[in-house]
Amino acid sequence: MSPPKERSAVREIVPFQGLIDAVVRPPGSKSITNRALLAACLANGTSVLTGVLFAEDTEAMFDCIRAMGAGVLRDTDGTTVTVNGVGGCVDGFETEFYARQSGTTARFIAATLALGNKPLRLDADDVMRARPMGETFEALERLGVSVEATGGDKLPVVICGPVPESFSQPVVHLDASVSSQFTSGLLLAGACMPAGLILEIEGEVVSRPYLDMTVAVMNSFGASVSTPDINTFVVLPGGYTATNYDIEPDASAASYFFAAAAICGGKVTVDGLGTTSMQGDVAFVDVLARMGCLVEKRAKDITVTGGPLNGVEENFSQISDTAQTIAAVAVFAEGPTTIKGIGFIRNKETDRIAAVVAELLRLGIDATELEDGFRIQPGMTTAAVVETYEDHRMAMSFALIGLRCLGVSIADPNCVAKTFPTYFDELERLRPEGVV
Repeated sequence: MSPPKERSAVREIVPFQGLIDAVVRPPGSKSITNRALLAACLANGTSVLTGVLFAEDTEAMFDCIRAMGAGVLRDTDGTTVTVNGVGGCVDGFETEFYARQSGTTARFIAATLALGNKPLRLDADDVMRARPMGETFEALERLGVSVEATGGDKLPVVICGPVPESFSQPVVHLDASVSSQFTSGLLLAGACMPAGLILEIEGEVVSRPYLDMTVAVMNSFGASVSTPDINTFVVLPGGYTATNYDIEPDASAASYFFAAAAICGGKVTVDGLGTTSMQGDVAFVDVLARMGCLVEKRAKDITVTGGPLNGVEENFSQISDTAQTIAAVAVFAEGPTTIKGIGFIRNKETDRIAAVVAELLRLGIDATELEDGFRIQPGMTTAAVVETYEDHRMAMSFALIGLRCLGVSIADPNCVAKTFPTYFDELERLRPEGVV
């Protein structure tokens, strides 16, 4: 286990003066990067991935695919990676896997270790150890895989496969109301199972766009996945084929730049995301439009121009990674904003509903915690140091409030390294020229 991380020093946010006018390109999508890395690892042959994100969450996946025996070579351009795959064999190298704080890595790798035929151990940092893994563990046990977790439905775990060949087209029923990552992990592993896999989803599916993303990445690497109805996924056996794959910018990261335009005025264009994007979080801009912003979408870029903001009532169940971002925007709206449908984000890096409300109250903003969301009444802020709870999205979203309000500082700002190590540098580049 890695040693506990030291908190970084507090970072003061200096408000912007003037209107923003900027074009930005966020780093590669974390979600697509980790899916593509795992597919390339499991493939036969050599894949070349471009636009790769390098951050703590993806470094965790790099560690795990190397432990499976994949060859990984990073190009000098910093965003291109060559992966020599293991052809679906995950037990020919290391027996210890470590997911750090990465939920995608932990849940994808746990399912993938079922492809091995000897005990393989998966562990993580304390933050990830506290997050649920039960849906994956129970699904693997139903597939005839040995799962030994000392913490019940938590990491660490020892997994010993493989799925018995006697399972002809195994069917697994899965609750996707806690996280789509459980489903995605099983889908990714299912392509290399001897008879494939059929997943029947029960209950409300949260973050459905991430499942569509998983299917799209798998198909790009030669897997065969079909969805005969909205709750059924059929994965045929056959594994993956190496390919060259380009990763688009991260839409969740882009939400902070779009929100900056809404909060400060002016306009921000995000290059590389548009109407052709596979990421559901691009729908964040539609909420900004309903709040009063001008949104212009094109095939490969989106521009948001700020305007007078009004409060809204929205269901964020399908774009939950941007819930904290909209909370920052809501501070500056005319009238209250209510966000619902996100009860499951209480099981993220922190209880994100409770954290948002606590930190808005710290800043003097009237906020109320709901069972599945929060309600925000805009008002004047007071100076405060915002706690971030080791949650990268708390740091990135609440920093936006400081772009317009004096006295906002962010505790432990380096927690953004989880998904966006250069975030504060990129945010500073939005500052209107000649105004400090």
